[in-house]
Amino acid sequence: MTDQPIRWGILGAARFARQHMALAIHAANGAELAALATSSAEKHAEFARFAPGLTHHQSYEALLADPDIDAVYIPLPNHLHVEWAIKALEARKHVLVEKPVGLDVAEVDRLIAARDRTGLLAAEAYMIVHHPQWQRAKALIAEGALGDLAHVNAAFTFRNLDESNIRNQAAKGGGGLRDIGVYTLGSARWATGQEPQSLTHAHLQMENGIDIFADVGFAFPDFTYQGFTSIRMANRQEVHFHGTEALLTLTCPFNANVFDQAELHLKRPDGTTIVERFAGVNQYVLQVQNFGQAIRQGQRYPWTLEDARGTQAMLDQILATV
Repeated sequence: MTDQPIRWGILGAARFARQHMALAIHAANGAELAALATSSAEKHAEFARFAPGLTHHQSYEALLADPDIDAVYIPLPNHLHVEWAIKALEARKHVLVEKPVGLDVAEVDRLIAARDRTGLLAAEAYMIVHHPQWQRAKALIAEGALGDLAHVNAAFTFRNLDESNIRNQAAKGGGGLRDIGVYTLGSARWATGQEPQSLTHAHLQMENGIDIFADVGFAFPDFTYQGFTSIRMANRQEVHFHGTEALLTLTCPFNANVFDQAELHLKRPDGTTIVERFAGVNQYVLQVQNFGQAIRQGQRYPWTLEDARGTQAMLDQILATV
């Protein structure tokens, strides 16, 4: 096993990549941000400011052909995720692709088949499962700290009126559910270890072919779920796990250190509340480090393509009601 860092390349100079993931790759132990594929010299220079020596490839194909690149991060528009993830695997690169990994279950299945065929690691960049806030929540639920879990409700909203933004473009796989519904839905599955049995309600408000508001409910084996998302409402994010004996609240469950500080509040039967804070934890750095350990040491990656497929199946059910 080599001690050399995993050399990462990024397909496209997306703003999110520049503000978060590129910095995380640069900061992570055992990782090196080595190359960027973009036709823009100006955008390459923005990344190179914190990653000196960053190789500049003019095309995605050129980066995938670079023999010095071990893993590829893909922050492209949603409708391009599976296409370029499969191309990266076929080029013998491990792949971390932004959420949602695909636009429907059939697309995710294509990527799973490519992963199995190549034997490489491919995963969705679902960063929250790497954060100790969510790992602690999962452990508390599993050990029965809430009593019997009865209900989960989640909210994630922000306001985006920019028509040029891909979140507002149906042709590029936009919409609130694909952008942030993956968090409200997938986090409930991951934290509880349960899969939904049925969709109980779905109220969507559509605009130009995308959902701008969605209020949905699911029945799980042991609890009910209700969550809503919007890309036209004021910023809000929180998740509540309501048990027979205690209430667990995550105050900043998705954008730690951006929306607010990540905190976990456990309100106990005697009325007292335990507060745990997770200041300064960078879930993107942890994600990159765990990805590297999965490659080098064979450790199980916390969020598999099958995990992502389960959330996609929920999205497919919801969007089929439109």
